[in-house]
Amino acid sequence: MIKFATIPCLALGLATAATAAMPMLHEEQLARAEEALIITSPIAGIENRFWFDYRIDVIEAQKELTSDLRRASDIEDQRDAWEEYAHELKHERVQYIEEMAERGYRAGRVYFVD
Repeated sequence: MIKFATIPCLALGLATAATAAMPMLHEEQLARAEEALIITSPIAGIENRFWFDYRIDVIEAQKELTSDLRRASDIEDQRDAWEEYAHELKHERVQYIEEMAERGYRAGRVYFVD
């Protein structure tokens, strides 16, 4: 029984090591930067249709990225998938912020200075 439990762990470890050895594409780096900017709570604490639309669009973009990467047959397909994902995340974020700004709610920013 212990053998069955350790075999998948070893396989996972090898896959992770192989993935870590590959350099990250520039498009993926940009997409990861956009991911860091995903809004995690509604602007002004208002959960309206724009907030829910934004969350749905982010989830849809993530699902589409997964699908596109699964179907990618070469490096160019991977680059296109990551580029489209970054573009969609930025577009949806900006659209949500603009919709809320039109209604008088601004996205706040907090800066910490050392």
